Amino acid sequence: MSVTILGIESSCDDTSCAVIRDGVLMSNVIAGQAVHEAYGGVVPELASRAHQQNIVPVVSEALKRAGVGRSELSAIAFTRGPGLLGSLLVGTSFAKGLALALKIPIIEINHLQAHVLAHFIKQNPDEAKHPAFPFLCLLVSGGNSQIIKVKAYNSMEIIGQTIDDAAGEAFDKCAKVMGLGYPGGPIVNKLANEGNPDAFIFSKPHIKGYDYSFSGLKTSFLYTLRDALKENPDFIEQNKADLCASLQKTVVEILMDKLRRAAKDLNIKEIAVAGGVSANSGLRDAFTDHAARLGWNIYLPPFAFTTDNAAMVAITGYYKFLDADFCRMDATPYARVTV
Repeated sequence: MSVTILGIESSCDDTSCAVIRDGVLMSNVIAGQAVHEAYGGVVPELASRAHQQNIVPVVSEALKRAGVGRSELSAIAFTRGPGLLGSLLVGTSFAKGLALALKIPIIEINHLQAHVLAHFIKQNPDEAKHPAFPFLCLLVSGGNSQIIKVKAYNSMEIIGQTIDDAAGEAFDKCAKVMGLGYPGGPIVNKLANEGNPDAFIFSKPHIKGYDYSFSGLKTSFLYTLRDALKENPDFIEQNKADLCASLQKTVVEILMDKLRRAAKDLNIKEIAVAGGVSANSGLRDAFTDHAARLGWNIYLPPFAFTTDNAAMVAITGYYKFLDADFCRMDATPYARVTV
C-alpha cells in the first residue's frame, strides 16, 4: 500500500506545502512574503499573518498539482520547530485540524533534521543518489551553522555549531550596512562573482573544536568600512563587488576549515551540505574542490531544496511514518530545539 505524506512548512517567512508518495516528490508549493523587504529582515507578527492568508491556498495547490485527493493522505507532517512561534503555530494548527477531519495521524518534524534529509528527496522513482550513512552534513542558513554527524535517518549528532552569528547572518548583516537590501546572501553572492576575493582581508576566529564564530568577521568588516568611509564617502559604491567577494571567500574558508578537520578526524568521506547558504556558488565551488583534492563524495542539494520548503518536511515525515513515529494532538511548537 502506498504511503502518501502531506508536508507543511511555516517556520519563518515561507508558507510551503508538499506531497510525497513512497519517497517520490509529487508537488512542492512555496509562497514567499515580500512584505519583509522594507524592514531589512523578517517581522514575526507580519510573518504569522501572511501564513494565515497563504496556508489554505498553498495546501490546495499542492494537492491539485500532485493529483492527490485528501482521502489518499496517510499522514500530515508539520514543522514543529525551531522557528518563529507565531508562524509555527499556523502550520501546527492547520495540520492538526486537517488530520482530525481526515482521521489520520500527524508527524512532528524538526526543521534542522528536515534540511539534512532533503538529500533523500526523490524527484523520480529511479533516482538513487544520496549520502551513505554515516555522513557529515554542513548545515548553513540564516540562523544555523552546524556540522552534523548523521548516523541514520533518525540518529543525528551536532558535533560543531556557531557560538554567536551564523554564516547567513554574517552575509545579511554585512549586506545591510552596505545598503544592498534583504536577504543579503543572494546579493552578496551575485556581486562576489564580479569582484576580487583577495582585495580585502578580514579577521578569522580561533575557536576550539568544530564550533564556529562569525561575530568577529562581522566586526572586522564594519571596521574596514568605517575607516575607509572617513577618507572616501563613495568607498562602498566603488568597492562593493570586491567587498562581497572578500567577505564570501572568508566565510567559505571558515566553514570549510572546520568541516575539513571533522572529516579527517572522524575518517568520513561522505560529505553533504544543506540549508539556504548551500546555494552559495563560492561554497559549492569549495565542495567541488575538496572532493577533487581529498576524495570526498559530496552531495549538493538542488537549489529548490536549499531554502525552507515542505518537500524536506514531507520526506522526513515519510521515514518517520515507516517507524510509526507519530505525535500527539496536544503537541505545541518550539522556538528552539536541537537536532
